[in-house]
Amino acid sequence: MKNPITPTSVEKVMREDDFIVSKTDLKGRITYGNRIFIEFSGYDERELLGTQHNIIRHPDMPRAVFKLLWDTIQAGRECNAYVKNLAKDGGFYWVFTNVTPSRDHNGDITGYFSVRRKPRGSGIQTVTGLYRAMLEAESKAGARDAIAASTKILTDLLAEKDMNYDELVLAI
Repeated sequence: MKNPITPTSVEKVMREDDFIVSKTDLKGRITYGNRIFIEFSGYDERELLGTQHNIIRHPDMPRAVFKLLWDTIQAGRECNAYVKNLAKDGGFYWVFTNVTPSRDHNGDITGYFSVRRKPRGSGIQTVTGLYRAMLEAESKAGARDAIAASTKILTDLLAEKDMNYDELVLAI
């Protein structure tokens, strides 16, 4: 289902001491969101709990970034990323996120824990151009090949810089 919210150009900027925290189950359904998450998303707790985390996905985000994130965390590793989120009122807010698998006493993944903080301006500037190029590649490739086309843009950049994705986002 397509998100019925129309994005606006109104940006909400995180404060230096803000930490947005959320937890999801294995399918990405929200099981917890702190008050800062509720504030920035614009949804109340009842609207968020049990809902797919992609309720806040902004259309300016390439699908390939989320594929990378999901592939990484489902493999049991943490992932860092710059993400542009969509608020309920159509506004947006940038975050620097760290998503980590949550594990039970046997070490099995039971869900995911995400902590987001105010991103660096230089990072936003860098990923804005990158994400725009990735989205353009997705659009040109069509739905079936979108993620592969977008991923190629990213992997070519990483190869050029001789970095992996985590190294890139931590460096910018």
